[in-house]
This record gives sequence, C-alpha cells and structure tokens, in this order.
Amino acid sequence: MTDYKKLTNFIKKNVDITNEDLKVVLSYFKTIKKSKNQILLPSGKNSQVSYFVNKGCLRLFYIDEEGKDITRYIAFENQFATELVSFITNQPAQESIQVIENSELLYITHEDFRHLMKSIPKWKDFYTVYLEKAYVNNSKRLSSFTTLNASERYQQLFEVNPDIVKRLPNKVVASYINISQETLSRIKSKFLLQNETS
Repeated sequence: MTDYKKLTNFIKKNVDITNEDLKVVLSYFKTIKKSKNQILLPSGKNSQVSYFVNKGCLRLFYIDEEGKDITRYIAFENQFATELVSFITNQPAQESIQVIENSELLYITHEDFRHLMKSIPKWKDFYTVYLEKAYVNNSKRLSSFTTLNASERYQQLFEVNPDIVKRLPNKVVASYINISQETLSRIKSKFLLQNETS
C-alpha cells in the first residue's frame, strides 16, 4: 500500500486545505521505486514530472563548462525535487536528476499538476509557497559562495542540513558547496578534531 502520510503532512504544513481537496490532490500522485545512481531526468530532456521523496535521496546537478560536476540541490525525505525551469517553461532541462540512495518516490506529471492548479485553488497556493521557498533557498545558497569561505560553507551546511554531510559521499558534498574533495577532506578532519577537543 502506498504511504501518503509524509506528502499529506507536507502539504498541510504549507497550505490550509480541506480533506476533500487533499484527497483529490493525492489521487494524482503515483508511486515509483528507483535504485541508487539511476538518472531520473537527463539534461536536455523536458522535465514533465515532479518528485516527492518518501524515502531516500535525489540530487539535481549539471556539468559546467570545465566538465565539473556541480550539485545544485539535494532532496531527502519530505522534499520535492523538480528541474523547475524546464517544468515551468517546457524547455529542455539544463540539469539532471539523479537517485543518490535507493528511493521510494511519489510523482505527479506536469499535465496533472497544471490541472490541479486550475481545479483546486489551494493547490495553486501551495505551488506559490513552494516557489517562494525554492527562490529563497537558492538565493541564500548562491550568496554563501561569495560571502563565505570553504570552511564557513561546510560549517553552515553541517548546522543547517547535517544529513547531507552524514549520509552522502564526499564527492557529492564537495560539489554541493563548490569545493574540491581534497579541500573537503581537510576541512572535515579539522572540524572533527575541533569537536573532539571542545
């Protein structure tokens, strides 16, 4: 049986919706299980699906001009993962979505998502809240690259989202805070030493 409890709580946390409307919204979500390292959306393909993580982890990443793997967003349980620009514009995605841990996902198609926005006003409100939070988080992340050094970025990440540090490989963590794996290893060693002596 599909578990919609996390998605139900997530929606209710962000918008005041009736049980009747919520039931309709949930009926458009389907379940899928994906294995570690699978690519859900390759760059260059239109993003026609929005994923909610019930269990596991997804990441959005792109390859820069120098061939470097850059992780822009990481979604654990109770988070959505979508290549938003493509989802909104219906243009080819600039980023890819990859499964980082074996994952259980709920997903909704772009067509059904738009249909719900027209038929259930509260879903449109939910989407507005989601977009606002995504914008704020992205702005804060971009700001950290210019205002914080590598150690400060790691410290902030550990405080704000420790799961990224604890659950994910160094390669992904390093690409998320835009430093080399070598630099990350040095920072982590120093960080652990400080915590042991404090």
